Amino acid sequence: MTSTGHRRGRAWIITPGLRTDRFHRAQHAGAAVAVVDIEDSVAPADKHSARSASEAFFARPAPCPLGIRMNALTTLDGIKDLAALAAYTARPDLVVVPKTESARDIELVAATLDADGYIPDIWALIESPRAFDALPAILRAPRLGGVLFGSADYAATVRCGLDWESRRYVRSALINAASAAGVPAIDAPTWDLDDPDVLRTDAQRARDMGFHGKGCVHPRHVAVINDVFTPTAEEIAQARALVSAADASGGTVTTVNGQMRGTPFFDAARTLLAETDETP
Repeated sequence: MTSTGHRRGRAWIITPGLRTDRFHRAQHAGAAVAVVDIEDSVAPADKHSARSASEAFFARPAPCPLGIRMNALTTLDGIKDLAALAAYTARPDLVVVPKTESARDIELVAATLDADGYIPDIWALIESPRAFDALPAILRAPRLGGVLFGSADYAATVRCGLDWESRRYVRSALINAASAAGVPAIDAPTWDLDDPDVLRTDAQRARDMGFHGKGCVHPRHVAVINDVFTPTAEEIAQARALVSAADASGGTVTTVNGQMRGTPFFDAARTLLAETDETP
């Protein structure tokens, strides 16, 4: 399975591996990707149970790709997760590797899980200063499908605030490196569950910064995130106008609605139309 930014964009919903009663709702919430979590949402004593219970998450067809967030490969539970995933009868479309700090983490997951007829999408969760230092090497991993920002772990490690401004720099660094490598990036969830205005603001900031989508931990967040990351009819119309202007000018600098426009604007418009399956 290969990764494409727009197909893996918009809302990513994450649900605890022991909460089998939530599996169906998460899968049918309208997210681009539904991920079952056996890392942070599961207590150490319950890892084995979650590992076993989570296989049911992949047992039935779903309207979106299904993934699993395993435990870090620097832990015994992470190694046990890999062994269990390799033996699953129903397998995830996508594997999220937490605490990724080297390309070797991605290579190890691929070497263990890749099999005839099965090649899972592998995404790195970037959530530590060491990971940011190693980003260029991580992003060169051949089997890497994309990256996700782990804001809570990062903040805990560096002891910064949980507000947007405190982590603006690392978000920018992640977007810059991922874009240079041609890899999509997904922003961290918003932890305020009951304030849709905060969620919308965070999602808009993430989209404006260049993220392809945003994680969430509650089904009611999905619609807001999808709405923010879905181009509006006006944006699509503007993109079509830009492409038309580019064609009419032969690709040279021109004016559109009183504004100077050239190659960067034309390229962005074509990308937007391609990602929304629209024709110019």
